[in-house]
Amino acid sequence: MKTVKIIGVPEHFNLPWHLAIEEGAFEERGINLEWTEVPEGTGRMSQMLRNNDTDLAIILTEGIVKSITEGNPVKIIQEYIASPLLWGIHVAAKSSFNSLDDLKDTTAAISRYGSGSHLMSYVQATNMGWDTENLKFNIINNLDGAVEGLSTGTADYFMWERFTTKPLVDKGIFKHLGNCPTPWPCFVLVGTNSFLKENGNLLNHILEIINMYTAEFKQIPRIDSTLANRYQQKLEDIQEWLNITEWSQKQLPEPTLTNVQNTLKKLNLIDSILPSEEILN
Repeated sequence: MKTVKIIGVPEHFNLPWHLAIEEGAFEERGINLEWTEVPEGTGRMSQMLRNNDTDLAIILTEGIVKSITEGNPVKIIQEYIASPLLWGIHVAAKSSFNSLDDLKDTTAAISRYGSGSHLMSYVQATNMGWDTENLKFNIINNLDGAVEGLSTGTADYFMWERFTTKPLVDKGIFKHLGNCPTPWPCFVLVGTNSFLKENGNLLNHILEIINMYTAEFKQIPRIDSTLANRYQQKLEDIQEWLNITEWSQKQLPEPTLTNVQNTLKKLNLIDSILPSEEILN
């Protein structure tokens, strides 16, 4: 049995992996796939990949592209989610902010630098016509830290996946002011260069399994109820999320990668644009 380590966020996007593990699909191929939840998100996962604390990761496209341009020895194996991520923009429920315009020159809560919550705040600011030089940040690590940061006023707004944060809106903890979709497919499967170099056949087995699970995922009977129960979501919210979410079984297209790099460069978030073969496996 070969042990392979994989990491991802504790969100509904990753249920196909958990189902495949629980149903023994990887074990049947002689693979012990060890899944670790990383609630801190992309910035933390990028560091774990760099440190060789994991072999594989399901990670935000823009975050890992930035990290690879900074020397992280990782490559994108394929798209995982082909649709954009819908980032919800939130403030404390009792705050005086009532529109996105009110957030100009305020402080964004981010999980860490290089995270999706950090990078997408630049995209959102650009969408609003704000000067990104004026963006201010407070590191809050994870969703619990965001609740504390917004409630105590150490940060003013927080961007996180819309449906993951919706229960906090429903409970009256956050107020939802709007959404900011990513301009590209949101999640990719990546691996460390050392793992990819030594485990080509093993990787093919992993891809065969997960691509079968994701291709059939929406057809699983009562999958909406399973997701709602497992992730403490309202059924109608999960149904809306399923309607706008598409899993992928193919490599990230080169024009899409070009768009990601060009956008990050325009926002001064990366110093240089790499050839696609240095990023795509």
